[in-house]
Amino acid sequence: MHTKTIKELSVLLQTKKVSATELSKLFLDRIKASDLNSFLHVDEALTLQQAAAADQRIASGDTTVLTGVPIAHKDIFVTRGWRSTAGSKMLENYVSPFDATVVENFNQAGMVTLGKLNCDEFAMGSSNENSYFGAVKNPWDKIAIPGGSSGGSAAAIAARLTPASTATDTGGSIRQPAALCGVTGIKPTYGRVSRFGMIAFASSLDQGGPIAKTAEDCGLLLNAMVGFDERDSTSIEREKEDFTRDLNLSLQGLKIGIPREYFGAGLSADVEQAVRTALKEYEKLGATLVDISLPKTELSIPTYYVIAPAEASSNLSRFDGVRYGFRAKDYTDLSDMYCKTRAQGFGDEVKRRILVGAYVLSHGYYDAYYLQAQKIRRLIAQDFQQAFTQCDVIMGPVAPTVAWDLGDKADDPIANYLADIFTLSTSLAGLPGMSIPCGFGQGEKNAKRPVGLQIIGNYFAEAKLLNVAHQYQQATDWHLRQPTE
Repeated sequence: MHTKTIKELSVLLQTKKVSATELSKLFLDRIKASDLNSFLHVDEALTLQQAAAADQRIASGDTTVLTGVPIAHKDIFVTRGWRSTAGSKMLENYVSPFDATVVENFNQAGMVTLGKLNCDEFAMGSSNENSYFGAVKNPWDKIAIPGGSSGGSAAAIAARLTPASTATDTGGSIRQPAALCGVTGIKPTYGRVSRFGMIAFASSLDQGGPIAKTAEDCGLLLNAMVGFDERDSTSIEREKEDFTRDLNLSLQGLKIGIPREYFGAGLSADVEQAVRTALKEYEKLGATLVDISLPKTELSIPTYYVIAPAEASSNLSRFDGVRYGFRAKDYTDLSDMYCKTRAQGFGDEVKRRILVGAYVLSHGYYDAYYLQAQKIRRLIAQDFQQAFTQCDVIMGPVAPTVAWDLGDKADDPIANYLADIFTLSTSLAGLPGMSIPCGFGQGEKNAKRPVGLQIIGNYFAEAKLLNVAHQYQQATDWHLRQPTE
């Protein structure tokens, strides 16, 4: 039962072959038995209460395709009842008085919350090692990182601890962990998913999205997740659409752009081979490969690490020990309380980014760094628009290597930043992008560590991306592979 897709579980629930309560108990037991550290807070009573309500809805015929299906939320989305910590000491015991819009949407669809998922502190990181509550282990190889910042979301799907999870992507935090854990994840166009109740990191980049086993499952989750929200000033008002509508369209005549910058130095040979093999599969499905160039790719790292920390330094100024969250014990006056609270409450990576952000926004440096980065961001977006005149979608690797060992890059922030080279530009441009499993690494160590294929589309082309991913998943079985228990 735990290996079934959302689509399969939905059929079983609607035909009353299994109840939401039985399903919830099954997954709660699996979570209890797991040693991956992917969940931060589970409340069995709350979950079973939601499951009983879902069973009542099914009995009365008031259902959606998602009613009764279990889901777990990245601990960046605030939730009533479950703690909302953002992976930080600063919010260690914080329980929100309201639900994030994304959580509310899934509750209205009748989904059952299993708990909250571990992530890098305030979603800052590529390995999930920056969580105050400890790193998540990769279920394929427990000495490896799961990716970040949504490491808990991806690891929980790979280990079949939940059939659905929410995640957020600021610079690759859905696609990179999905790739390193061998699951499917999609970051929608910026503004598609409400950021209300999503603990902010970099407001012009943050975007919520789902992680699941298949592209079809991601489409079903997006149907509930996406929608205009007047409480989010960056939310986009568009007609409701069915993201699964084009899943079965043929790929005959599809033009796939292959950026030469994504296949240069720094890309490991085993990842390149897995991606090239996937591209050959697409040719068999009727697609044509087109050489394209995204010349500003290498500028995406410096650009992102100016803009994101600048926005973070502003967003995180609210955590001061006054209104909620952690407050230092011994202080002499208000200023001392601020200083000690933030020094003790934030982890090293968060402090690093706040300092960088405050620096690039300071008088005398704002024009040289922040404004310059915004100009380059515009050029990166233009690169993509130029590329989309030659192709329908763009494909390449998600990350330059498979997952590395826990602790390997812990003392080297720059090495961690470089792991995002292929995902950052999509986020800076606000485009939709997804990761699907396409193979494994090579060699004794890497042969059990997954590789992800990145698919990037033009604005609002999520249905197209899901179609392209679904057709590949009909022809291959990488998405069905699961780690041995």
